[in-house]
Amino acid sequence: MPEQLDRAVPADSNTSGTRFSEVRRWLYILLEAGKTGDKPSAIFDTFMVTLILANVVAFAAETDVRVAAVWGEELRLFNAVSIAIFTVEYALRLWVAVDHPALKALPKWRVRLGYACNPQMLIDLLVILPFYLSFLVAIDLRVLRIFRLFRFLMLARYSPALYTMGQVVKSERRAILAAVIAMLGMLVFSASGIYLLEHKVQPEAFGSVMKSMWWALATLTTVGYGDVVPITTVGRFFGGLVMIFGLGMFAMPVAIISSGFAREIHRRDFVVSWGMVARVPLFQELKPALIVDLVELLEAQVIDSDVVIAHQGDVADAMYFIVIGAVRLDFDERTVQLGEGDFFGEMALLDNRRRSADIVALTQCHVLKLDAHSFRQFINRHPEARAKIFDAIRARDMSFGGSDELEREIEEEKKDL
Repeated sequence: MPEQLDRAVPADSNTSGTRFSEVRRWLYILLEAGKTGDKPSAIFDTFMVTLILANVVAFAAETDVRVAAVWGEELRLFNAVSIAIFTVEYALRLWVAVDHPALKALPKWRVRLGYACNPQMLIDLLVILPFYLSFLVAIDLRVLRIFRLFRFLMLARYSPALYTMGQVVKSERRAILAAVIAMLGMLVFSASGIYLLEHKVQPEAFGSVMKSMWWALATLTTVGYGDVVPITTVGRFFGGLVMIFGLGMFAMPVAIISSGFAREIHRRDFVVSWGMVARVPLFQELKPALIVDLVELLEAQVIDSDVVIAHQGDVADAMYFIVIGAVRLDFDERTVQLGEGDFFGEMALLDNRRRSADIVALTQCHVLKLDAHSFRQFINRHPEARAKIFDAIRARDMSFGGSDELEREIEEEKKDL
């Protein structure tokens, strides 16, 4: 009897631990790993973005004395509820951090400590910590309001565009620093020049280089408040030159960031496209340079939900890579669902085959289309690619037939992955 009891307890414990791990894994996908096509993650991200924006609006409204007098209690309650939600989210992110694939080999305490020190988690901590400190030490409520502005920075976690912008600033920091140094040099030069030309006639406005910097900054940025202006002929001529130089000088950081942003978007899209093309069995033997040329042939498309991409019996004239979303393939005897990262129709590139299934978009899909005509031009330009592709066909025992053999392709892809 004791022996049976000893065996039963670990079994229950393991079951409980497994369920515990499953819940944590689900929360990890929801909070950290969810993609645009993942509906629960999309709903959560939308809720959090809305909550953050509502907090920013509430912060601005609270600074109006009339609004604060009428809605003060409601705004304070909303702030408390928001802090509670942000606190739970912060704690859950620390809890699920151990499920990051790259960190599973490390001790859990070390993973969570390291994760708590990353910049985004520190911003989250700055958002919630002052609220709790106010119960322990006397803090001016106006100071707490300033800390509430950090909630706006939380948007970077939920917005890929803001995250990309941060990456751009980080990668272009040397160029931006050089531009800032050049701008500061121009500011000092302009202030010094106008001081030498105008300080005798306008000592109250240009009595020192430090005083002259206000005019120099307003002129270089082309704001031109007009509260301080040169009155001598030489001073006005110098002011015109400063305006012209300011147009180019202060546009430099904007140009650096905008070009870096475009380059980062292109790089990210290229990496996604490269990864998708390189994992297709037909293309795995190709040299990297040939895959680069093949990636250039991809055409991005957005397909709405419930749209029929192809009907059974249609001429198969392209293969598709699914970037975001899911599609359903309806064969005569079964149905197959494909999601992000999957592909189908590779054999359509090689001959005028016909679709063996109806292909329907289950959600709004972002796909990359490889047109058969463009692909044939590609293999005609690169005979070595043609030879390797046909070798791959023979190795997989695939022959030309009357259909695109989607079912067989999908089974083969699962074996190769």
